[in-house]
Amino acid sequence: MLDNLPRGTICIEDIEIGMTRHLRKVVTDRDIELFAEVSTDRNPVHLDEEYARDTIFEGRIAHGMLTAGLISAVIGEQLPGHGTVYLGQSLKFLAPVRPGDMVHAEVRVAAVDHARRRVTLETHCAVGDRVVLKGEALVLAPSRKFD
Repeated sequence: MLDNLPRGTICIEDIEIGMTRHLRKVVTDRDIELFAEVSTDRNPVHLDEEYARDTIFEGRIAHGMLTAGLISAVIGEQLPGHGTVYLGQSLKFLAPVRPGDMVHAEVRVAAVDHARRRVTLETHCAVGDRVVLKGEALVLAPSRKFD
Protein backbone atom coordinates (compact mmCIF):
# COMPACT_ATOMS: atom_id res chain seq x y z
CA MET A 1 0.00 0.00 0.00
CA LEU A 2 1.14 3.52 -0.76
CA ASP A 3 0.76 5.83 2.21
CA ASN A 4 1.88 9.03 0.50
CA LEU A 5 -1.24 9.74 -1.57
CA PRO A 6 -2.69 13.16 -0.74
CA ARG A 7 -6.03 13.36 1.00
CA GLY A 8 -8.83 13.65 -1.53
CA THR A 9 -7.05 11.66 -4.24
CA ILE A 10 -9.33 8.99 -5.66
CA CYS A 11 -7.39 5.87 -6.63
CA ILE A 12 -8.26 3.72 -9.62
CA GLU A 13 -9.52 1.02 -7.24
CA ASP A 14 -12.27 3.39 -6.04
CA ILE A 15 -13.30 5.09 -9.29
CA GLU A 16 -16.76 4.26 -10.62
CA ILE A 17 -18.66 5.26 -13.73
CA GLY A 18 -20.86 8.27 -13.04
CA MET A 19 -18.65 9.88 -10.38
CA THR A 20 -18.45 13.66 -10.80
CA ARG A 21 -16.44 16.55 -9.40
CA HIS A 22 -16.55 20.25 -10.19
CA LEU A 23 -15.32 23.71 -9.35
CA ARG A 24 -16.63 27.22 -9.85
CA LYS A 25 -14.47 30.23 -10.62
CA VAL A 26 -15.09 33.81 -11.66
CA VAL A 27 -12.74 34.62 -14.56
CA THR A 28 -11.19 38.00 -13.81
CA ASP A 29 -9.30 40.56 -15.87
CA ARG A 30 -6.21 39.57 -13.88
CA ASP A 31 -6.67 35.89 -14.83
CA ILE A 32 -6.80 36.87 -18.51
CA GLU A 33 -3.77 39.14 -18.22
CA LEU A 34 -1.75 36.48 -16.39
CA PHE A 35 -2.73 33.81 -18.91
CA ALA A 36 -1.68 36.11 -21.76
CA GLU A 37 1.67 36.61 -20.05
CA VAL A 38 2.31 32.94 -19.34
CA SER A 39 1.08 31.63 -22.70
CA THR A 40 2.41 34.59 -24.74
CA ASP A 41 -1.02 34.71 -26.46
CA ARG A 42 -1.63 38.44 -26.54
CA ASN A 43 -4.42 38.42 -29.12
CA PRO A 44 -6.19 41.78 -28.62
CA VAL A 45 -9.59 40.07 -28.50
CA HIS A 46 -8.53 39.07 -24.98
CA LEU A 47 -6.82 42.27 -23.86
CA ASP A 48 -8.17 45.30 -25.78
CA GLU A 49 -11.84 46.18 -25.26
CA GLU A 50 -11.91 48.71 -28.09
CA TYR A 51 -10.48 46.20 -30.55
CA ALA A 52 -12.70 43.37 -29.27
CA ARG A 53 -15.91 45.42 -29.66
CA ASP A 54 -15.43 45.28 -33.43
CA THR A 55 -15.13 41.46 -33.53
CA ILE A 56 -17.84 38.81 -33.76
CA PHE A 57 -17.66 38.62 -29.94
CA GLU A 58 -18.56 42.32 -29.49
CA GLY A 59 -16.26 42.56 -26.48
CA ARG A 60 -13.33 40.96 -24.72
CA ILE A 61 -13.26 37.23 -24.12
CA ALA A 62 -11.10 34.92 -22.05
CA HIS A 63 -8.67 32.59 -23.76
CA GLY A 64 -10.34 29.26 -24.53
CA MET A 65 -7.41 27.42 -23.00
CA LEU A 66 -7.79 29.40 -19.78
CA THR A 67 -11.30 27.95 -19.51
CA ALA A 68 -9.97 24.49 -20.43
CA GLY A 69 -7.43 24.88 -17.65
CA LEU A 70 -10.28 24.73 -15.15
CA ILE A 71 -10.99 21.18 -16.36
CA SER A 72 -7.34 20.37 -15.70
CA ALA A 73 -7.73 21.77 -12.18
CA VAL A 74 -10.69 19.50 -11.43
CA ILE A 75 -8.81 16.46 -12.75
CA GLY A 76 -5.53 17.28 -11.02
CA GLU A 77 -7.02 18.31 -7.70
CA GLN A 78 -10.23 16.27 -7.31
CA LEU A 79 -10.96 13.42 -9.75
CA PRO A 80 -8.78 11.48 -9.73
CA GLY A 81 -6.61 14.12 -8.02
CA HIS A 82 -2.91 14.40 -7.18
CA GLY A 83 -0.77 11.85 -9.02
CA THR A 84 -3.03 11.77 -12.08
CA VAL A 85 -1.28 11.80 -15.46
CA TYR A 86 -3.12 13.56 -18.30
CA LEU A 87 -2.94 11.40 -21.45
CA GLY A 88 -5.23 13.35 -23.76
CA GLN A 89 -8.06 15.84 -24.07
CA SER A 90 -10.50 16.72 -26.83
CA LEU A 91 -12.17 20.14 -26.67
CA LYS A 92 -14.98 21.94 -28.45
CA PHE A 93 -15.38 25.63 -27.71
CA LEU A 94 -19.08 26.46 -27.98
CA ALA A 95 -19.40 29.99 -26.60
CA PRO A 96 -17.14 32.71 -25.25
CA VAL A 97 -16.29 33.31 -21.61
CA ARG A 98 -16.11 36.98 -20.68
CA PRO A 99 -14.34 38.76 -17.85
CA GLY A 100 -16.55 38.49 -14.77
CA ASP A 101 -18.27 35.26 -15.85
CA MET A 102 -18.68 32.51 -13.26
CA VAL A 103 -17.49 29.29 -14.90
CA HIS A 104 -18.68 25.91 -13.65
CA ALA A 105 -16.15 23.22 -14.70
CA GLU A 106 -17.19 19.60 -14.27
CA VAL A 107 -15.83 16.14 -15.03
CA ARG A 108 -17.80 12.89 -15.05
CA VAL A 109 -16.36 9.37 -15.21
CA ALA A 110 -17.54 7.79 -18.47
CA ALA A 111 -15.37 4.65 -18.55
CA VAL A 112 -12.81 2.89 -16.37
CA ASP A 113 -10.12 0.42 -17.44
CA HIS A 114 -8.93 -0.84 -14.07
CA ALA A 115 -6.27 -3.14 -15.53
CA ARG A 116 -4.54 -0.26 -17.37
CA ARG A 117 -5.47 2.43 -14.77
CA ARG A 118 -7.12 4.47 -17.56
CA VAL A 119 -10.14 6.67 -16.87
CA THR A 120 -12.20 8.40 -19.55
CA LEU A 121 -13.86 11.58 -18.33
CA GLU A 122 -16.60 13.62 -19.97
CA THR A 123 -15.66 17.26 -19.45
CA HIS A 124 -17.59 20.50 -19.74
CA CYS A 125 -17.65 24.10 -18.63
CA ALA A 126 -20.75 26.25 -18.38
CA VAL A 127 -21.60 29.86 -17.65
CA GLY A 128 -25.08 29.76 -16.18
CA ASP A 129 -27.12 27.37 -18.32
CA ARG A 130 -24.90 27.88 -21.38
CA VAL A 131 -22.28 25.21 -22.09
CA VAL A 132 -19.17 27.04 -23.28
CA LEU A 133 -16.80 24.06 -23.64
CA LYS A 134 -17.18 20.32 -23.83
CA GLY A 135 -14.86 17.42 -24.46
CA GLU A 136 -13.36 14.21 -23.21
CA ALA A 137 -10.21 13.50 -21.23
CA LEU A 138 -8.18 10.32 -20.87
CA VAL A 139 -6.09 10.05 -17.71
CA LEU A 140 -3.89 7.59 -15.89
CA ALA A 141 -5.20 7.37 -12.33
CA PRO A 142 -3.07 6.81 -9.24
CA SER A 143 -3.22 3.43 -7.53
CA ARG A 144 -2.79 2.23 -3.96
CA LYS A 145 -0.92 -0.80 -5.34
CA PHE A 146 2.69 -0.90 -6.49
CA ASP A 147 3.12 -1.46 -10.25
